[in-house]
Amino acid sequence: MVEDRKNSLLGRREVKAVFKGAAGKLKKTEAAEQLAGQLGVDAKNVIPINLLCETGMVDVHATFYIYDSEEEAKKQLPRYRLLRKMPKADRKKLLDEEKAEKLKAKQAATAEKGGKK
Repeated sequence: MVEDRKNSLLGRREVKAVFKGAAGKLKKTEAAEQLAGQLGVDAKNVIPINLLCETGMVDVHATFYIYDSEEEAKKQLPRYRLLRKMPKADRKKLLDEEKAEKLKAKQAATAEKGGKK
């Protein structure tokens, strides 16, 4: 761990860490779980912001936000940050369901307009 500071204004901890020799081997979700285990916090509340590797180096420099609750994270962060934490299959399923709901609503609206004419 390189830096750990409390941002009381936004109600989160901002942690910067270095993963030695993990370039190309580490996924954001795995990194968040490792950090949560090391710090003793719930992995749901650890949001990976970025993982950076320099050319020719094997170390990964990472930034994480640790919130007190998921609701706080939902208020402050864009939705895509939270979706990135989900496994790909679950994320795809959720997005497909939302697209289907939008399509049904659009079809219902066009059918309603067609019935009024």
